[in-house]
Amino acid sequence: MRPSVLNSLTRYLPILDWGRRYDRDALTNDVVAAVIVTIMLIPQSLAYALLAGLPAEMGLYASILPLVAYAVFGTSRALAVGPVAVVSLMTAAAVGNLALQGTAEYAAAAIVLAFLSGLVLLVMGVFRLGFLANFLSHPVIAGFITASGIIIATSQLKHILGIPASGHNLAELLASIWAHLGETNLWTLFIGGSATAFLFWVRKGLKPLLIAKGIKPRLAEILAKAGPVAAVLVTTLFTWVLGLDKHGVAIVGQVPQGLPPLTVPHFDLELWGSLLGSAVLISIIGFVESVSVAQTLAAKRRQRIVPDQELIGLGASNIAAAVSGGYPVTGGFSRSVVNFDAGAETPAAGAFTAVGIALAALALTPLLFFLPKATLAATIIVAVLSLVDFKILRTTWGYSKADFVAVAATILLTLGLGVELGVSAGVALSIGLFLYRTSRPHIAEVGLVPGTEHFRNILRHTVETHPDIVTIRVDENLYFANARFLEDYIYDRVVGDKALRHVILMCSAVNEIDTSALESLEAINHRLGDMGLTLNLSEVKGPVMDRLKRTPFLSDLTGKVFLSQYAAMRTLAA
Repeated sequence: MRPSVLNSLTRYLPILDWGRRYDRDALTNDVVAAVIVTIMLIPQSLAYALLAGLPAEMGLYASILPLVAYAVFGTSRALAVGPVAVVSLMTAAAVGNLALQGTAEYAAAAIVLAFLSGLVLLVMGVFRLGFLANFLSHPVIAGFITASGIIIATSQLKHILGIPASGHNLAELLASIWAHLGETNLWTLFIGGSATAFLFWVRKGLKPLLIAKGIKPRLAEILAKAGPVAAVLVTTLFTWVLGLDKHGVAIVGQVPQGLPPLTVPHFDLELWGSLLGSAVLISIIGFVESVSVAQTLAAKRRQRIVPDQELIGLGASNIAAAVSGGYPVTGGFSRSVVNFDAGAETPAAGAFTAVGIALAALALTPLLFFLPKATLAATIIVAVLSLVDFKILRTTWGYSKADFVAVAATILLTLGLGVELGVSAGVALSIGLFLYRTSRPHIAEVGLVPGTEHFRNILRHTVETHPDIVTIRVDENLYFANARFLEDYIYDRVVGDKALRHVILMCSAVNEIDTSALESLEAINHRLGDMGLTLNLSEVKGPVMDRLKRTPFLSDLTGKVFLSQYAAMRTLAA
C-alpha cells in the first residue's frame, strides 16, 4: 500500500496507527483497565438509562457497540465512551416532549436521537467543523453542567423517597416532590438513603481504609471503584429476601437477557425534524465534554488527540448505539479518569470493556430483577454531585464580570427553564460574549520605550511620542462587528489635534481583515486625507498583506506601509 494511501486511511482509522505497535504489555494494561471500568460501568449504565426514562437494558446496549466503534475511529488512548448523566438528562428532555415514558415510541425516539446525533457529529468531523465548539465558553459550559447536576440529583429524589414526581426544571421538581412528600415509602427511603450514604463514603473513605489494612494501592483502587456494585448486590439481595417489592419498593424488574438486538432507526420525517435541534445540542455538549476530558488526559502522557477525528469517533459511536438499541453516548469524565488511572494504553481497553458488558448482558441480567430503583438513583446522585461546582462563580466574579454574568445566567436559566432552554441560552450567551468582546476591542495609543525599539501603551508606560504622529494599536482582528468602533476611535482622537500630521495603525495583533473592515479602512483613509492627515500601516502580517494587495486600498493609501513600527516612527518623524 502506498504511503499516501496509508496516511489517508490512518487519518480516518487511528486503529491502524496504534494497532501496529500493540504488544503484550499494552494488552495486559488494557485488560486490567477494562475490568475496572466494566465493574464501574454496569451500575452506571443501568442508572443513566433510568435517568433518561428508558428501560435499564438500553443503558447496557449503549455500552457495547459504541465502545467498539470508538476503539476503531477515536484518537484518545484513555477516553471511555458510554452513557453519561448530562446527555441522559438531555435525552429525557428531548424525547419527553414527544412520547410518554415507558412506551415503545419513547424508546424508538431515543434511538432516532442517537442516530441523528451520530450523523451531526460525522458531518462536523468530515468537514472539520470542530472549531464550532470553541464558541461555547468554558465558564458557560461549567455553569450548565453545575445546573444540570442539581436538576439531575433533584429528579432522583423521587426514587429515593419512593414517590411520584415530575418536572422539567428545578421549581417544578421541588413543587412536585413537596406535594407527594407525605406518600414517602419508608422501606424505599431506607434503601435509598443507606445506598447514598454508603456510596459517598466509598468515594472518599474506602481506599484509605483498605490501604491502612495493608492492601496494595492498585487493588484498593479497584475495590473502591467496585463500591456501586457492592451497593447493587446488597440492596438487591435485601429486597429479594424480605420481599420488599410487595411493600411498595420499586424494582428494575425483568431485564431482557442477551446481546443487543440490531435495530433500524424509525424513519419519520416529522419525528426527525422534531429531534434535530436537540440532536445538535447533544452533539455539541457531548463533544465539548468529551474533548475536554480527552485533551486533559492526553497531556498527562504527552500525547495528543485530533478534535476533528474525535467528532468522527463519537459520531460512529452514536450510530453504533442507534443500530444496537441504545441512546446517545459520549466520553464520560469519571470513567475516563478511572480508565486512565487503571493504566489503559490504547482505545482497545474500550473494546475489552464492551466484551465485559456483553457478558454481563448475557449472564447477569436475570439477577437484576429485584434491584431497587432507589439504589440506581443513589448511584446517579453521588456521580452527578461531583459535577456541581459553584467555585466557578467566585472565580469569574474576581476575574471577569462578563463571564460571571454568563455563568450565573446559564445556571439560573437552566434551573428555571429546563435543560434544553438552558443550554440554548448558554450557546447564545457564549456567542453574544464573543461578539461583545470583539466588537469593542482593546485599542491603545502607543509610544516608544526610551532606549529600545519597542512600543507600549502611553497610559501604562513612560514612553516617547512625537506631536506630529499618533500610533494606534488595535489588539483584535478587524471584522464587521468592530469596524465602526475603530472608525469612531480614530476620528475622536484626531479631531481637534492641530499639530497632528500622521496616523499610524499598528497591526501587529491583526490576523484578519474582512470586507467590512476593509471598507472602514478605506473610509478612514479618505476622511483623514480630507483633514490633511496621512494614514500609515505598520507590522502588517503576511497573509493580511497578501489580501490587501488584491484591492485598490494600498494604491489609494495616503501614507505608507512600514515593516516595523520603529521604522515608521523614524521615517515620519524625520
